[in-house]
Amino acid sequence: MVNRHVFVIAEAGVNHNGDLGMAMQLCEEALDAGADAVKFQTFRAEDLVVPGAPTAQYQERQTGSTDQFAMLRSLELSRSQHQKLKAHCDKIGIEFFSTPFSVDAVDMLVDLGVKRLKMSSGELTHRALVEHAAKQRMPLIISTGMATMDEIHEALQWIRGARGDLEGVTVLHCTSAYPAPDESLNLEAIRTMARDLGVQVGYSDHSLGIEASIAAVCVGATLIEKHLTLDSALPGPDHSASLEPGEFKRMVDGIRRVSAMLGDGVKVPTAQERDTARVARRSVAAAVDIAAGTKVTEAMLMCRRPATGIAPRELPLLVGHVAREPIAKNSVLQWDQFEGGAPK
Repeated sequence: MVNRHVFVIAEAGVNHNGDLGMAMQLCEEALDAGADAVKFQTFRAEDLVVPGAPTAQYQERQTGSTDQFAMLRSLELSRSQHQKLKAHCDKIGIEFFSTPFSVDAVDMLVDLGVKRLKMSSGELTHRALVEHAAKQRMPLIISTGMATMDEIHEALQWIRGARGDLEGVTVLHCTSAYPAPDESLNLEAIRTMARDLGVQVGYSDHSLGIEASIAAVCVGATLIEKHLTLDSALPGPDHSASLEPGEFKRMVDGIRRVSAMLGDGVKVPTAQERDTARVARRSVAAAVDIAAGTKVTEAMLMCRRPATGIAPRELPLLVGHVAREPIAKNSVLQWDQFEGGAPK
């Protein structure tokens, strides 16, 4: 049976609150929880928003700020901090990468030696950035919160045009609400996207708890991204919709277990079932003592466990055969006990 490996990303995002020590601790917690990678966000406020741009309602609710520029400025990571985080992740043994919000951010991350890039849902319609990321010809993850299928197809066309194909592209289903209510998740869209887009499809989970991520694996998600925080009560835009380390580990453990459960979809008995079948299924057995030379009638036969002899489906074929030897009552019957043996 196939144990499909689901790639799990611990989205540290901006949950470091601008503090390098906290960012490094998030990397360590991601590793301990069993994530495959830890991801941050690479931006400069002036490259992303104009001064005075408002915050989203959830951001205002979590930070008390209505000034998106000021909020983002406080959450920036410098090039030096990126280098230190990358080196720390290399040392402890977890993949580091990030979401770039500018062409310069893409170039910096590539220079750092990241193995993949991830585009934010908000950048799906930002053609220049999507194309520049695609031209790097490394695995590319595209989140699709707020998007229509037409917009997703359009972004994939840009990517194909920039790199020649969609090899290594994964599209993430996502609901851009923080937290996302259960009724808004629409996990069945993962099946639709996998069928219609022709690329790997994963899930970026902004819901509360761990259930949605595990359920997403059951409907075909090959990658799961979930926010990780050291403390969900910390100030900041994303902490309250993030998992603390212990819960994140429970999610990863659940994903790994469900992945093993799903298998390859081919209905065949497992080795354990074949062993069980020997004692749980039946064979044709002798209901009476049968003398050598006796022509067998149905009344002489019964079906009993174990399944180590002639299968019950073959009982009608046995009727009329002549016993080659004396057969005791309750014996499990074999074809070589009868003249002519098994039917051809």
